[in-house]
Amino acid sequence: MSQPRRTSRSRAWTALTLPVLLCVLAACSGGPASGRGADTAAPGASRTPSGPPGTLFDSFHYSGPDDPSLTANGWEVRNGAGSPGIKDTWSSAGAGFPSDATAQGGRVLQLRASTDGTKQGTRQVEVQSTGTALFTGTYAARVHLSERPTSGRDGDHVVQTFFPISSAEASADYSELDHEYLPNGGWGSVGSQLDNVSWYKADPPDRVSHTSKQHLEGWHIMMITAVNGKVTYSLDGKDLFTSSGKYVPREKMDIHFSNWFIDLPFTGGPRTWDMKVNWFYYKAGEAVSQAEVQKTVDGFYSAGTGFINTVPKS
Repeated sequence: MSQPRRTSRSRAWTALTLPVLLCVLAACSGGPASGRGADTAAPGASRTPSGPPGTLFDSFHYSGPDDPSLTANGWEVRNGAGSPGIKDTWSSAGAGFPSDATAQGGRVLQLRASTDGTKQGTRQVEVQSTGTALFTGTYAARVHLSERPTSGRDGDHVVQTFFPISSAEASADYSELDHEYLPNGGWGSVGSQLDNVSWYKADPPDRVSHTSKQHLEGWHIMMITAVNGKVTYSLDGKDLFTSSGKYVPREKMDIHFSNWFIDLPFTGGPRTWDMKVNWFYYKAGEAVSQAEVQKTVDGFYSAGTGFINTVPKS
């Protein structure tokens, strides 16, 4: 796997005003926030899901990238400069929160990357957490991966990703754990593949990785469990790869969802690629099975809890 790493990202750490803080506390207490409706519980779902301590959950029920609740709940939509992919083409215009009948709760975070084969006509998209650093434990997300573009000609080397990463690439304790789906390959590979990568250093690159050659169009539960000196990547309940030794988290990280292009292989007209995220769940310091993750998430939906954050502040 030959993968150039990301340059350091600019951060917009947002101070909470009193009204915003009260809003967040209300959400954490389990009360339904504005725009968050209750969902029908799955069989066996807990009606009173446990949140604290050390839990982060979001169902992404927001009105748009400028929704104040998005910032208040610790998310930032990237704009402008930096890598990876087509440098300096990140745009908040690609982030949306549309209704989706295939999603639990009926709403998703949509990440739409677009290009016409030129840098000027390219827009990459990323949403990242801010303010709540995450470390060991269980990371899980229900993610819709695209095998082909939503519109336009197929063939782009696009990367659809879910990963925790250090805030600063130059950190002495740099940490990064990747789920990366490449529907058309890239960096010399051909065909659909899922790459799982555990990083020790970004520059020069020091990492271990595993590639699964498979087609993954549709919804999947992607998980990363980092406990007891091991990192395990799984997809839909099946373990894919485990790293250990120095290839484990060494410091707290932010969570990122992004949709970007490795390169621009052709100019053949405009095309768009969609990645969707239904929900994100994190449990600090514990290995949680997929069945237990889903049961807890079902409980949050049935109780009308669209967002909760009880992860201790660093």
